[in-house]
Parts: sequence; structure tokens; C-alpha cells
Amino acid sequence: MFVGKVIAMSTIEDRVRGLGYILPNEATPVANYLPTVRVAGEELIYVSGHLPRNPDGNFMTGKLGADLTIEQGYEGAKMAALAMLGSLKSDIGDLDRVKRIVKLLCMVNCTPDFEEQPAVANGASDLLVQVFGEKGRHARSAVGIAALPGGACVEIEMIVQVSS
Repeated sequence: MFVGKVIAMSTIEDRVRGLGYILPNEATPVANYLPTVRVAGEELIYVSGHLPRNPDGNFMTGKLGADLTIEQGYEGAKMAALAMLGSLKSDIGDLDRVKRIVKLLCMVNCTPDFEEQPAVANGASDLLVQVFGEKGRHARSAVGIAALPGGACVEIEMIVQVSS
């Protein structure tokens, strides 16, 4: 017979809080698109490109290779990943339904000679692995872009497999 306190199993959202992050609410589109799209009959959700927001709500702006360091870009990628998780939670209700992060596309606002896009994208990838463990490991592309909306330093989109 068990006597004592029952300890609830941790959830993905508890892990996010435990890592010291605050999950933002669903992103508000700034153009004609949806934050997430679910394909009927599939377990995949396509998450639109999200930009990094500072705690004050403003976008983190700047160009890698000119205005920002790799470390600052890495933090921006983390913020964009948190924004995507906020939108995903708004769609599926519970991040524990995530079966796997399938794919990321990380676009880095950078100078033509900047070649460290993967190091910047690691901000998002590392966060997703911290939060989801092995389910957070994913395929990824990281590319340099001449400009992003609002001068944001990164924009990231992802594909996520969820349980029904």
C-alpha cells in the first residue's frame, strides 16, 4: 500500500517553465496567413514562420555579421522557437501531444559573407531538444536571407507530428 504524496508526472509545459522560459500566446499574423495549419487525416501540423520577440513584445532585430553576434542570433532563434510553441499550444491545446518535431527551416537575416547560419539555428534546435528530449530532434535547414519582416534577425518555421 502506497502512503504519501502523489507526485504528478511532469508535462512539456512544466519542463518549459522549469527551464526558465515563458511560453507566449499564439502569434498574431502580420499578413494573410495562419499561425498553424493542420492537414485533415494527417498527424502533421505546419507552423508558419515566427519571429523572435523580446520580453517587451518588440521584435529582436538586426543583421548577423553586422549588428549581432552569433550568440545574440542564437538567443533570437530560441525566442522564435518559444513563439512557435505558443502558437502550437493554441492549436493543439496540450504540448504533451507532440510526437516529434519533424523539420525546421531557419532563415537568418545576415550579411552576404556570414556563414554561421547553423550556429544561429542551434538556438531553436537546442531549445526543442531540451523541452522534448529525443522527440525534439529534427531535420533542419538553415539559410541566409538578405532581409526579414520588420528587420527581425531570424524567422523559423516547423513541421510537427502530433497524436490525435
